[in-house]
Amino acid sequence: MRHVEELLSGRSNSISSILVRAGLWCVSQPHTAIVWGRNLAYDRGWKKVGKSTVPVVSVGNLTAGGTGKTPAVAMLARWFRSRDIRVAILSRGFGAGLDGRNDEAKELEILLPDVPHLQKPDRLSSASIATEELGMQLLLLDDGFQHRRIHRDLEIVLLDAREPFGFEHMLPRGLLREPLRSLRRADIVMATRADQVDPQRLAEIRTRVQRFNPKAAWLESEHTPIRLRNAAGEHRSVEWLCGQNVLGTCGLGNPNGFMQTIRSCGANLVASMTFPDHHNYTSHDIQLLEKQARECKPGCDAIICTGKDLAKIDTPRIGQFELWSLDIELRIRTGAEILEEFLERVVASISDRQ
Repeated sequence: MRHVEELLSGRSNSISSILVRAGLWCVSQPHTAIVWGRNLAYDRGWKKVGKSTVPVVSVGNLTAGGTGKTPAVAMLARWFRSRDIRVAILSRGFGAGLDGRNDEAKELEILLPDVPHLQKPDRLSSASIATEELGMQLLLLDDGFQHRRIHRDLEIVLLDAREPFGFEHMLPRGLLREPLRSLRRADIVMATRADQVDPQRLAEIRTRVQRFNPKAAWLESEHTPIRLRNAAGEHRSVEWLCGQNVLGTCGLGNPNGFMQTIRSCGANLVASMTFPDHHNYTSHDIQLLEKQARECKPGCDAIICTGKDLAKIDTPRIGQFELWSLDIELRIRTGAEILEEFLERVVASISDRQ
């Protein structure tokens, strides 16, 4: 992963890196043209946007990789449920297994047992099922920013403060899924993992965002570890990690943020093993993890993963080593009152439609 960052960021200036970046830029141009044309079609009304009978709140991002969408969706779902709003989550279901659920769905089922999660590429169809058959009063779009076929009443865009602008290039030359000017569609822009960068950097990010969308509300959040959990449903406090020698593993688009979170708990991250986003673990992967843990110096007390990874690995131990997920909550550190105002307006619109 570090090699990829060195390459895409331009910090690696070897001849081979320059040639690879040039090749990736060429490959990115057709993708850029497709995204530009698709957005233009929606902006001009050439492509139709369907509208649900209930309010829709979208949580999405600009870049490929983990910006914290799942914790953000969980936070919003809990907020609406605390006000007795019947809410369902709609997602595309990328990387779903044979049971039709992906890692995010399995994790959200544990975090939000009373919130239905419908996974289907056609979210208009899912919206109809959620409202007509399940009687939902509100819909949350998980990873909804690029899914423009359905109208949304509130658009929340997340930017990872560690690398908010995707190395300034569209995929695959950079990590951008859309051009930065797409931020103009956002009602709220939230910098996630804001605790992992300095205040000056946050101010620079905010200034850049406001150039594209001066009207968007600005929020800052952090990923707060709340507990350790294993596949048997047992819990440990986060404090247990302090001083422990651990192997960190994850299948995320942004593994560095998760590894930094492990370190923030006081653990000694003696080794790490990362996999692609939405990775489906094989028996060979598990063997590699066990081998890596055995070879850790000065030893390994436990293997730490994310909730998504635990849902897929689904075992409390890998060989002789305990496997724990470090469960995360997204907490607002700047702009909580602003978010509350937006959400209260959504709740008021539910009453207006009844």
